Amino acid sequence: MKKLLVSIGLILFFTLESNSHVDHYKKYNYLEYELFRNNQLIGYHKYSFLRNNGNLKIENEVSFKITKLGIDLYHYYATGEEYYKNGVFSGFNSKTNQNKKEKYVKIKIDPNDKNLIIDGSSYKGKADKDIIIGTWWNHEIVQKKAQISAVSGRIIEQKVEFIGKEDIKIGDKIYKTLRFNFSSSDPSLSKDKKLNTDIWYEENTFLWVKAAFDKTGYWEYRLKDAK
Repeated sequence: MKKLLVSIGLILFFTLESNSHVDHYKKYNYLEYELFRNNQLIGYHKYSFLRNNGNLKIENEVSFKITKLGIDLYHYYATGEEYYKNGVFSGFNSKTNQNKKEKYVKIKIDPNDKNLIIDGSSYKGKADKDIIIGTWWNHEIVQKKAQISAVSGRIIEQKVEFIGKEDIKIGDKIYKTLRFNFSSSDPSLSKDKKLNTDIWYEENTFLWVKAAFDKTGYWEYRLKDAK
């Protein structure tokens, strides 16, 4: 029964027209999320969608800090650019300052086999073109067997489970969503590297509404603005 429900959920999730997944977001120019830890607002994550003659550049910025008694204990800041041409992924780069530790990713396409060439602080090498960058806004990630860390370039093999339909209230608005759990396929990974994240996408628009995970506290991304 559980497998049947998963199959039904995935079918429902992908019953729009068969054009590029990126095209599902053509009405959006800007997305902003608030980041909470233990229900305390600590930062933001913003996306800007810039379009020009079939080319799409998505700029993203993430910033948060953890403080205690007025003292900053941890600070994180990252920027990135994601590129698509006619709906097809064509490159990515990011820079991250993770509590004064610098990390980066650069991804380009091999012109011969169209696979990915990754130059990252945690991984350098080639990867299958079917792997997706883990920036969460693109619902296509639920179909993939692996994602690439947008911070370090590490390849994260994943299992995706459809949990079910849920009504999510954020502020004064209720979203009808589909909830998915992403977990690491490799059981040998250390706890700090294991993926275990719940993602909620709006049922009719595929808009990323919320994310939640438990790692040294309970973290949530909540949609603040979409326009």
